[in-house]
Amino acid sequence: MSVVAAHYQLSLNGHTVAITNPDKPLWPSAQVTKLDYIRYLLLVAKPMLAYTRNRLLTVIRYPHGVGDKHFYQKNVPDYAPDWIATQEWEQVRYALCNDEATLIWMANQAALEFHVSFHLADDEIPTELVFDLDPSTDDFSVVIEAALLLKDLLDELGLPSWIKTSGASGLQVYIPIERRYTFEQTRQVGQFIASYLVEKHPSLLTIERLVKNRGEKLYIDYLQHWRGKTLAAPYSTRAKERATVSTPLRWEEVPNAHPSLYTIKTVPSRLETMGDLFAPVSSPSSLSSLDPILSFLRTKM
Repeated sequence: MSVVAAHYQLSLNGHTVAITNPDKPLWPSAQVTKLDYIRYLLLVAKPMLAYTRNRLLTVIRYPHGVGDKHFYQKNVPDYAPDWIATQEWEQVRYALCNDEATLIWMANQAALEFHVSFHLADDEIPTELVFDLDPSTDDFSVVIEAALLLKDLLDELGLPSWIKTSGASGLQVYIPIERRYTFEQTRQVGQFIASYLVEKHPSLLTIERLVKNRGEKLYIDYLQHWRGKTLAAPYSTRAKERATVSTPLRWEEVPNAHPSLYTIKTVPSRLETMGDLFAPVSSPSSLSSLDPILSFLRTKM
């Protein structure tokens, strides 16, 4: 890293990436500057890129830091360097977050959240089944209870699952699946599992889409899992006051988990100690079949 006229230049993947305004506070309350953010991303780049690679990227940019104006960016801006890999999908030219240089260039543009698709850029085959557990209150114990109920059901169905914090208020559960199903099929399975849990725990859970009709129930979102839609990537920061991070967990950690525990300042040491807990999703050694559930559902139609 070299200092050049009040900014930094990084040499990454054979490209030079300038870091402008390194002292700009991006998370003022957490005292995290742009340079702090860049350093964090370099520490988590390998496991983060293992999942984001070749997926359609949407970023949320906060030019003046969290708490100020922000905007979503799907199309690669015209001024982006030509070495950033891209893919056109439904008339949008998406960036692919495939290397450190792209990751850091986006970060220098104050992209504070990285959200990626559930499928790779060159096809529309879901790589996993995903549930987003979205609470209606600040009581995180409800999220924990819902996650553990979901895991028990998935275990009964023979579907190994992995979990991460959203980095905001919820938890997200991933099941790596064989790459031969359509999103229509994964939605059938997702709806079946979510509806079953709601039927068993009607006072705790809901699949009601309208927020105003949920009351204090936790929303099991299976609808977000669809072509072109996204969730925060593992290890992506979130534009929250404490600079929280979407962080993979061990299931045994879930009973004592809380989003505020996993931040830019705590996740790197955690990664160093525990390794990449999302590796079974990013680079799965085994994939689940949804055939038994789909066959069962066909008998009920």
